[in-house]
Amino acid sequence: MTFTTADLCDAHEAQLTLGALRVLEPIFHLFSRTESFSGPAVTLKVFEDNALVRTTLEEPGNGRVLVVDGGGSLRCALVGGNLAQIAQDNGWAGIVVNGCVRDALELNEAEVGVVALTTCPRRCGKRGGGERDVPVQLPGASVQPGEWIYADIDGVLVSNAALD
Repeated sequence: MTFTTADLCDAHEAQLTLGALRVLEPIFHLFSRTESFSGPAVTLKVFEDNALVRTTLEEPGNGRVLVVDGGGSLRCALVGGNLAQIAQDNGWAGIVVNGCVRDALELNEAEVGVVALTTCPRRCGKRGGGERDVPVQLPGASVQPGEWIYADIDGVLVSNAALD
């Protein structure tokens, strides 16, 4: 499906008003060659620890979007070039990170969408903590597992259901 988030907002104004379609705050940036991506959300809640991110991305993605609530930490990166390659190889549509990424040039070469707050060269820990398939609160909207994510250079949308 080819889309822009701006066009989706225009076409679904009633859903925006009702809250069935929500817009994340405009603090997320696109770090990928893929200009737009969408799919049902798989959610993670972690903090400065990406072991669960890797474990999840090693599973078949089946066109889903991994939504990682990293608590907005800017102290280390939760996703880098290696994890983007794993996501691409396993069929994930994209990754949304409420936190940092690194290896921006490698992310730009990957055929998987990546959206995050910013970059940080420092890697994070790998202690194995975190929660999966739980509601997460990102800046601007909550995301439930299975809700639909639509992302492009203009922003990130969260929808209760797939949009036409």
